[in-house]
Amino acid sequence: MELTEDGDAAGAVGGRLFVPLYAYPGTEPELWAQVVANAGALCGLVLNPHSGPGGAVEPEFAAAAERLRTAGVPLYGYVDTGYGRRQHREVVADVERHRDWYDVDGVFFDQVGSAPELLPHYRRLAVAARSLDASRVAFNPGVHPHPGFAEVADLLITFEGSWEQYRELRVPEWTAGFPARRFGHLVHGTPVGRCAAVSDMARRRHAAVSYATPGSGPNPWGVLMPELCRTRQISGQC
Repeated sequence: MELTEDGDAAGAVGGRLFVPLYAYPGTEPELWAQVVANAGALCGLVLNPHSGPGGAVEPEFAAAAERLRTAGVPLYGYVDTGYGRRQHREVVADVERHRDWYDVDGVFFDQVGSAPELLPHYRRLAVAARSLDASRVAFNPGVHPHPGFAEVADLLITFEGSWEQYRELRVPEWTAGFPARRFGHLVHGTPVGRCAAVSDMARRRHAAVSYATPGSGPNPWGVLMPELCRTRQISGQC
């Protein structure tokens, strides 16, 4: 599939936004308030206190998680897998901490390897996560991996990168063998006027789940997309 259309800048946004909000609730409470206010547009939010759950529960993250749950937002605990280099027991320990401390619904496995020889490792992680009550398992290789990964994950992030890279994305034919709801695209450095269009672009690329932010730099996911700031403008963030 060779799809490079920019889509419609006025494209509908809602219901399938998957938000990696890597910001601290104690210092940026208005960002979290905006997400709660627009909960109906989200199909998930990644909770990431310290590139994972950290070494102890963070009360402000726990409070933010409770508000999001009450608003009906599915929560995914961020867990780094080191592209398959982290030991199984270390990764599973992070999954367990997210469950115990933040009562997350699912797990967002980040820095996921994409090669077929890593499939058994990630299959074991998915089984372990589900045995720890994760109702949803997301893998983020950030690229289109071996097709077997789509058989294991409930959500597979097949693109994470810049707007310019996204405009040139080519989608392999094998994705057509799976429902579009199994695929997600995360785009940063998006022009403010184009963030809403990414939702439509993702659908054209057989991905029902997406998120775009104008954020850039080391942590682009600390900036909300403008459409999630419609209830109250936040200076410097939207």
